[in-house]
Amino acid sequence: MRVNMASVLVDDQTKALRFYTDVLGFKEKTNVPLGEHRWITVVSPAEPDGVELVLEPDEHPAAKPFKAALVADGIPYTSFAVDDVQAEYERLRGLGVTFTQEPTDMGPVTTAVLDDTCGNLIQIAHLAG
Repeated sequence: MRVNMASVLVDDQTKALRFYTDVLGFKEKTNVPLGEHRWITVVSPAEPDGVELVLEPDEHPAAKPFKAALVADGIPYTSFAVDDVQAEYERLRGLGVTFTQEPTDMGPVTTAVLDDTCGNLIQIAHLAG
């Protein structure tokens, strides 16, 4: 068994697609109309056939309160691996991305937390090793 898809609940799919591709650097893989929304997935350019991230509308009644509670408590919705947290932090800050946690060395892992502009906090991390 392996992971083939994961979801991020977003408040605006168009804005999310722009942020996740133009800013974070993912590549659009799927974009199919589904009624008032779309089935949108993005992938890492380093692994175009790898795990797909679904930019899922946060329309379910539980989604917005769930997301708001995570943000209020400073808890990232998910985590993305990067090779160099400090370099990625500097690149993203240069693009205007807001961080709620600067790069922090936590022993075996270095992390930073950003606001994805779509209602989520996202952690970037590098596991030393």
